Amino acid sequence: MQYSNAYIFGFAAAICVVCGVVVAGSAVTLKDRQEANARLDRQKKVLSVVGLLKEDEDLDAPAIEARFAERIHPVVVDLKTGKPAEGIDAATFDQQAEAKDPAIGMDAPANQAKVLRLPKHAIVYEVLGTDKKVERVVLPVEGKGLWSTLYGYLAVEKDGDTIAGLTFYQHGETPGLGGEIDNPRWKSLWPGRKIHNAKGENAIRVVKGAAGAVSEAPNKVDGLSGATLTSNGVTYLLQFWVGEHGFGPYLAGMTGAKQGG
Repeated sequence: MQYSNAYIFGFAAAICVVCGVVVAGSAVTLKDRQEANARLDRQKKVLSVVGLLKEDEDLDAPAIEARFAERIHPVVVDLKTGKPAEGIDAATFDQQAEAKDPAIGMDAPANQAKVLRLPKHAIVYEVLGTDKKVERVVLPVEGKGLWSTLYGYLAVEKDGDTIAGLTFYQHGETPGLGGEIDNPRWKSLWPGRKIHNAKGENAIRVVKGAAGAVSEAPNKVDGLSGATLTSNGVTYLLQFWVGEHGFGPYLAGMTGAKQGG
């Protein structure tokens, strides 16, 4: 049996419509679950970067959420002043959305991290001790690597200078090369390094080759073998976000120190 061209095109169009409805319906149905999974993954990364969740620790979602709620206190701050922002709920604040909002966000100054837009406000995760006092803070950082934008968290001790950890939760770098930013061995090199040098300048950077122990190179971390551009990207994004256009004012405010360059 032969079908007319009209029938064939009509049948194909109907199939496309049905498939489109199914895909769209699935996307809408799964959206809440996907957002919940992404939120849970970020909570795990925040906990892990400050040592509250071990790499091999397997907890279910309720346990992770409970630990996060017990030890992590999200606060929205004004990037320009470094002070807490009033009237903004940290639970619903979307930093990426604010950066893209033409009414609130702004174009970033030229920078090597290739950050294009900046929000007026940003979220800070305060890590509370058993006495409910702030022991550390976790700052969201981002910037271009070789193939992708690197999204991660920088943990800083309450002195506003000593790094407690660095981790990334999203990137598209090459496995085995730039993707080694996920390697636990490389991440273990960060605790104890210093953001600022003796002059108070932002000096933290990833170097080519081995940097040495913290005592020998407080502002340097080993480079990633075969991934110079990703290593540079990590340097640039950290220096941007601990600088004057990022969390520099907030870090300076933690100790009352004058912000370095």
